[in-house]
Amino acid sequence: MSTVKSCIARKSGEVFSLRSDASVLEALQMMRERRVRAVLVIDGDQLIGIVSQGDCAIRVLLPGRDAGSTLVSEIMTRDPVTVAPQHTIDHCMKLMMTRSIRHLPVIDGGRVTGMVSIGDVVKDIMQQQGELIKYLETYIKGHAVEY
Repeated sequence: MSTVKSCIARKSGEVFSLRSDASVLEALQMMRERRVRAVLVIDGDQLIGIVSQGDCAIRVLLPGRDAGSTLVSEIMTRDPVTVAPQHTIDHCMKLMMTRSIRHLPVIDGGRVTGMVSIGDVVKDIMQQQGELIKYLETYIKGHAVEY
């Protein structure tokens, strides 16, 4: 089973974050530029929240609030569920399913070292399934009985 550590090692290693006093507009611009759907809210070295495109749409744009003057601290999810590098991708998938979340910040030694998304989990599962299929094909071909 793959671990969070191996998953984030395959990614760029860059953590996309803003301070809590950043505007929702800044968050949306970062998400667009970096092609991500969520960013972490970090003050100093402390993870205090996460804000997603959905948060911006539902809590700001739909009610007609101004994204330029609304702070991410007003709409973010505080104290997000996190995982550690040694956790398995299966553990991440279970957390995401039971909590209805799509992103898990990775904390190692009190520091944010990355984020695992639902897309990362799906890619990992697909890779594992592909490897299993290849193994089974090799097993079947290598052990076929001829009559």
